Amino acid sequence: MPLTNLMGTYYQSMDVKGRMSFPTKLREIIGDRFIVTKGIDGCLFVYSLEDFGELSEKINALPISKARKLQRYFMAGAAEVEADKQGRILIPQHLRDAAKLVKDIVVAGVSGRAEIWSRDAWDKLNTEFSEQDALEAMEELEF
Repeated sequence: MPLTNLMGTYYQSMDVKGRMSFPTKLREIIGDRFIVTKGIDGCLFVYSLEDFGELSEKINALPISKARKLQRYFMAGAAEVEADKQGRILIPQHLRDAAKLVKDIVVAGVSGRAEIWSRDAWDKLNTEFSEQDALEAMEELEF
């Protein structure tokens, strides 16, 4: 069960060096040092150090036949970042490339993690999930 409960959508900019301001409200929950790694659907996942440690333990508990690809995907490219005095973090180049991050960025709090998206990919994702899709998912949860 995630320790964090992140929420909200924040529109940010990234400079040419790969620095971006990470939202204060999210840093208040996960801290000024956290893990950024490749995510799913073309974004980056952001975890508190504690939550990433728990994720790592779960992956390591799997049989190697199942764990090895997850270990390579989530762990090998992961980076610990720390916000500077202005609240900026540096996203390593390999992670910027993985999520196609250039300038316009969206940071979304999605429960146990935050996600970092290019603005274009975020906008596209949100046009693909309809109100009807949300309704069907809510009915499954007896919402």
